Amino acid sequence: MTDRGATAQRRMKLGLFFEGVGHHIAAWRDPRVDPHARQSLPHYIEIARTAERGKFDLLFTADTNATFGPDDVETWSRTLAASRLEPLTLLGALAAVTERIGLVATATTTYYEPYHVARFFASLDQISQGRTGWNLVTSLATAEAYQFSRDAHAAHADRYARAREFVQVVRGLWDSWEDDAVVADQAGGRYFDPAKLHLLHHKGEHFSVRGPLTAHRSPQGQPVIVHAGQSDDGRDLAARYAEVIFAVQQEKDSACAFYADIKARAARHGRSPDHVKIMPGVMTAVGRTRAEAEDKYDRLQALIHPVLGVKLLSSFIGMDVSGYPLDGPLPDLPPSNTEHGRQKVILDLARRENLTIRQLYMRVAGQRAHRTVVGTPSDIADAFEDWFTAGAADGFNILPLTFPDGLNDLVDLVIPELQRRGLFRSEYEGRTLREHLGLPRPANRWVKETAHAASSP
Repeated sequence: MTDRGATAQRRMKLGLFFEGVGHHIAAWRDPRVDPHARQSLPHYIEIARTAERGKFDLLFTADTNATFGPDDVETWSRTLAASRLEPLTLLGALAAVTERIGLVATATTTYYEPYHVARFFASLDQISQGRTGWNLVTSLATAEAYQFSRDAHAAHADRYARAREFVQVVRGLWDSWEDDAVVADQAGGRYFDPAKLHLLHHKGEHFSVRGPLTAHRSPQGQPVIVHAGQSDDGRDLAARYAEVIFAVQQEKDSACAFYADIKARAARHGRSPDHVKIMPGVMTAVGRTRAEAEDKYDRLQALIHPVLGVKLLSSFIGMDVSGYPLDGPLPDLPPSNTEHGRQKVILDLARRENLTIRQLYMRVAGQRAHRTVVGTPSDIADAFEDWFTAGAADGFNILPLTFPDGLNDLVDLVIPELQRRGLFRSEYEGRTLREHLGLPRPANRWVKETAHAASSP
């Protein structure tokens, strides 16, 4: 660890990735959790309030519009992943029972339209008073195509080409209303100033969108944009537009290289590197002793069904390995059409440690290839501090082993240790997600253009 005085003015950002009854794929089999809670609003309210008590920057929920292919029902019957609430609806409910914590959800650029996404998140941002973020994804599950009248998933390059234009349209729509467009002149009978409501008139390769958006401009300017791409296309998209990046990294050296690459790309795009917060995912198993923490983790590891473990590994790497010997090596892989970055992380892990297929799925299936930290509160804090001070992360997107116990362990044991070290806040700095993250409030593009036109000869 480095001198803590050097980080006195820089505090890590922490996101809580909430997923059903826990992030470990076998969490639902733990007798101490309620496997039916995945569809329960009171369960999520408890999670949100606990995370806010712990001063987390944000709550994050992932999403997919499909879980399995037509021949995979029996395999997926071994996990809760087949059942999922629509995330914007859920976060709207959680906005009503929280006051400060950010609310981030996934929406795909491959199967939705920009107007839908812009309206969903602008509305949630109004409801939450400026606490919303959009996790931009190009969709990972090939089976999503079947839900949207398509026979196949779009190619990786095509998905990213659409995503680049998609985010431009969304951001343009978010600027439809200037901050002071609504005058609400009751006596004069005029609700808004027509000169301050703008049509986008976007016409591009993928989209033709007139605008304007029906929701007013966000209390924080625009919702925060989040991305998790690790391929070259994903990194470039993140460096251009994302303000938070959720990364999949197993080793500190590769995490430092990823961090440096993203920050450099952001600078090349004319952005301040400090306005891009990189938060690798970390699964945590916390115990008052290391033995207790290891027991919690090992009990769930033992509950990973081999059929499910192989299926998950296959989906992560983009190749079905069910026909290969479990105790043999991973075969050579073709490039994945779903998760280039995650495939590389897993392949590097397998080659570096000479893992068999069985050993590999035991290492990545439970936590979906994210780094795992098992130990006491001090051990967890040491691991976070090490990466944070080494230039591998601005913070972490935390995946508790189970809910609610794993989250309670974090809030009651780990957060106080980070606060004691001066690495994490004791109170929220403001009310919006941008204020928590130390991100600037974006200027409205129309105000800048109007000001420029007025100053031109």
